[in-house]
Amino acid sequence: MTHYETVFILTPVLSDSQVEEAVKKFHDYITANEAEIVATENWGLKKLAYPIQNKRNGFYHLIEFKTDNTDLVSQLELVFKRDERVIRYLSVKLDKHGVEWAEKRRTKLKTANK
Repeated sequence: MTHYETVFILTPVLSDSQVEEAVKKFHDYITANEAEIVATENWGLKKLAYPIQNKRNGFYHLIEFKTDNTDLVSQLELVFKRDERVIRYLSVKLDKHGVEWAEKRRTKLKTANK
């Protein structure tokens, strides 16, 4: 299975329930297309490096998943484009070093949260 990582930024004008609804939509889309979600992270409201659509902040989310479906990333990006709540997104394919680094990062976060 191939590992992928997707980071997307949601508009800051959303309420907490609207943010959760949007994230759940993307989770459901990934799992409905025969992919396994490895990890998710909510990075919260952060300042953007530069204004996007006259907005200076955004809700950052990361989803790491693995799948055999090679078309899933392009389909997921089309869903991001069609959703007006998404300001920006980036999907990358992780090589073996990227997967190792992601596992280290996750274990480091787990130990820091205990």
